[in-house]
This record gives sequence, C-alpha cells and structure tokens, in this order.
Amino acid sequence: MTKLSVNINKIATLRNSRGGDTPNVVQFAKDVQRFGAQGVTIHPRPDERHIKYQDAYDLKPEVYTEYNIEGNPIPKFMEMVLKIQPTQVTLVPDSIDTLTSNAGWDTIKNKDFLVDVISEFKKKGIRTSIFVDPDLNQIEGAKATGTDRIELYTEAFAHQYNLGNQKAILPYAECAKLANNLGLGVNAGHDLSLDNIQFFKQNIPDLLEVSIGHALISESLYLGIENVVNMYKNKLK
Repeated sequence: MTKLSVNINKIATLRNSRGGDTPNVVQFAKDVQRFGAQGVTIHPRPDERHIKYQDAYDLKPEVYTEYNIEGNPIPKFMEMVLKIQPTQVTLVPDSIDTLTSNAGWDTIKNKDFLVDVISEFKKKGIRTSIFVDPDLNQIEGAKATGTDRIELYTEAFAHQYNLGNQKAILPYAECAKLANNLGLGVNAGHDLSLDNIQFFKQNIPDLLEVSIGHALISESLYLGIENVVNMYKNKLK
C-alpha cells in the first residue's frame, strides 16, 4: 500500500491568518495520524508564512509515523533538519518568494551541490528525496546524487487529467519505472486529489508515498478530515 503523508501547511496558514494558536498545528498532526495517516509533511519557508521553524521542532516528539520535512536546503533549513532528524527530508528548489513549489531540480546542473547536501543528511541517517520533474534524464541525474528517493512533481499530470487527458500519466509511469530499475524509491506530490489519486496510483509502479496537503484540507471542509484521510487510504490500496 502506498503511504499517505498529510501536508499540514494549510493548517498553519489558517492559524497565522488570525494570530494565536487556533487551529493548533501539533494537535492537527496528532489527529490525522490517529485518523490513519501514515505520515506528516511540513514545508517551512524562510518567511515562515505558514509553517514556522518552531513548529518543526514542536512536531518532532508528536509525529510517531513518518515525519517528512520539505524545503530548499539553505543553511537555516539544513541546520534545522540536522537537529530534528526527521524520517525524511525532501529537497525542493523553490526560491524565497515562490508562492508554492513550481519546478523540480535540475539534477544534472546541480549535481555537486546535491551530492554535498545529501551526504550531510545521510550521515545523520535521514532518508533523502529529491523533487523532480517527470524527465528521464533528471531521474538518471538524481541517481548520481546519492539520494534515496525521488518525489515526482505532479502538477502537470493533475492539470491535464482534469482536462480529460489520461495520457498525461505516461511520462510519470516511465520515470517511475526507470527510478525503480535504478534502485530509487518513488514518492509523488502536488495537486493530487481525491479525483485523480486512484488513477495515478494504478499507473505508477511501486509508488511508496504521496504527500497531499492543499486538496486534502480543502476536501475536508466539506467531507471532514477523518473521512477524507480514509477515502485517500482506500484509493491508495
């Protein structure tokens, strides 16, 4: 079964919009795990516009499933991850002013940088994953960095699938197959939803984990968080 990691950034966004501590990010993380989520994902950004760096530390003792911290490996981010030692760190090349992640790494151009960063995390026993576009050359480049996994950036698939283009899955399936052959684990995330997750899962070989936040939280406004978590789990079987 593919693991479901719930990205809780949007809960932090809601909290920050009013100040104070409602909704409580740590309590929400505890609840989604209790409801059946197999992981919790956060993506702190330098301006702390949603998840704050302190949240990352506060969550550490409460995440008893898989703890995944995403972000651009700037020095402050690396220092935090090395101290917390989560289950997994997912490296994302987003700039400081990026609204949301919008591209994968150029693993060939940034090979030396990624090799150095990944080696630091692996010394601490932290599983590493690289956010990548569905491009076979980038998958091969990822292998050369020493990463444990890749995370396929799925926005293009989600957009095309919504337009009725099921063939949009093909480059993702090809990249997943190559990654598996190279000994890389395959994760996926960005704009996956209840509408497209089952089709994606059925067509991606050995999909280990999906990280879902915006859609899952939005769907929960209508259907309830516990119900939605279990709907995703059923579609990921």
